[in-house]
Amino acid sequence: MAMTSGHVHRDTVSMAEEQVRHWLKTQHYEGPVAEEGRHRVGAQAVLDCSLKERVRGAKGAKESLARWRLREFTLQGIWQTSLTVSTPTGGRTWVRLDAELLPARGVAMAKAPVPTLARGLLDVLSGTEGEHQGSAALHAMPTVIERGDLDEVLDELCDPDRRLPIVVASTPAHTDFDDWLAETVDPLLRGCAGLAVLYALAPGAEREFNRTLEHHRVFGGAVRTYLPGLDPAWQPDAQRHRVMARHTFETDLRRASGLLAWLPRRLAVQTPLPDALAALPPLRARGLTDSGAEIDGVQPGSLLVDTHEEEALEERARAGEIQEVRRWLRAAEERESELAAEYDEQYSELREARTEVRSLRGRLAAVGYPDLPHAPQPDRDSLTDPASFAELLERMGEFPLLRFTGDARLTRDLDQQTDHPTWVRMAWDALLALQDYAEAAVQGESNGDFRRWCENTPAACHPFPPRKVIRDESRTVRSHGKWKTERELPVPVAVNPTGEVFMGAHLRIGGGGTAPRLHYHDDCSGTGRIYIGYMGLHLHNTRTN
Repeated sequence: MAMTSGHVHRDTVSMAEEQVRHWLKTQHYEGPVAEEGRHRVGAQAVLDCSLKERVRGAKGAKESLARWRLREFTLQGIWQTSLTVSTPTGGRTWVRLDAELLPARGVAMAKAPVPTLARGLLDVLSGTEGEHQGSAALHAMPTVIERGDLDEVLDELCDPDRRLPIVVASTPAHTDFDDWLAETVDPLLRGCAGLAVLYALAPGAEREFNRTLEHHRVFGGAVRTYLPGLDPAWQPDAQRHRVMARHTFETDLRRASGLLAWLPRRLAVQTPLPDALAALPPLRARGLTDSGAEIDGVQPGSLLVDTHEEEALEERARAGEIQEVRRWLRAAEERESELAAEYDEQYSELREARTEVRSLRGRLAAVGYPDLPHAPQPDRDSLTDPASFAELLERMGEFPLLRFTGDARLTRDLDQQTDHPTWVRMAWDALLALQDYAEAAVQGESNGDFRRWCENTPAACHPFPPRKVIRDESRTVRSHGKWKTERELPVPVAVNPTGEVFMGAHLRIGGGGTAPRLHYHDDCSGTGRIYIGYMGLHLHNTRTN
């Protein structure tokens, strides 16, 4: 679990200490939680505490850091629960909680349950899933969505900087809502606490929610997991966001709860940590003190291994994690390659179909069907597509109303990033469509911006998918100094005396959230040109970082 605290570092540490103290008591342990060092809290358990400021990095930036680690020694290995509170200078306070088994040699890995400590922290820290404005709040139990909450929840679902999945439970018809929450929704979503944003749709809000998300609906008591990167306007995107039908958890609620938590747990392991929690030094145990815990029937320390053995178990567990990540990456790369090949084939077929339709329209008009929307195809249709981005740049002169002002080296580098030609084809199609739009816009006949043009492309002009046209960057990107600067791209001084403008408008070249982008500035109403300031790999934002 990784979240931002709603409190400053000192208050967060104080609240965390109290929650750790209470949690230890529920585990029948007791020990100092505000003292540095290693403390024996039971016959088979030790608690490591580290509460200090440390210096990190060549520039000497200070970061406030507090950590607790409970290790319980069993025949299976070491059950380890670690809590970290980390606050970079001038940044938000982040909280991380990990629970895992460091297995003894020959013992299989086991799934750790969500610690009750997680729910205690969620109850008091007013945490959010990210540090940007508009981040969704995290709670131990599902929050009810009333009609007045819909706008805020929809903003969270569509937030481009969202880190965690959002789980939304609907309500069956003719069901008492309070009983449904207490008897079904709460136990079903319990395993997702801290790993996802949890919501339950009130019956009065469900219709409006589904009207807005027509391709991503949830109803009839089903539960849907909305992954980051949701695109509500694109129907194929709905397949990514899994639905659990009501009969699944009515048959076996406990099993269904585990199935529902599987994806948030996997994402929690695979998602890169925020900077404030990444690359922390190992927590080294210092000095063993006896807290005076009562011990019955077990010789004190009989299962307590030495520090070297503990570190060996930790290293073995980390090696297992790395191996598992490598397997995930290999499977993802193979699947990506398959999808890219399928995408190339489908995109080629679509382009051929569009060309054939336009040709047939022309032939029908020529033999006596003048009412068909048709105009002579531009001469550019007779030209072959470029085979590479290097060739595409060389042929920019074929587009008299487009001007490339960006770094050609970054565009040529795209030729080294993929073995599939779709990126080049789609970039070429984008230029064809931009040229058609610019010709109409200069004459005052475009009826709106490029996105609107793509939504209502005249039959004689080159189409481009409107969902791949983004009118502007998110508020987060516009307010981030470095990311904003990356998008301040060259234009002639006739456009702006500074020689640069912020190019938030961009086109997605290819599929996926980190595919290449073409950033442009529409100055058809001024100089009569469209300026392309960047064509390359996705510029930095929260997701690419």
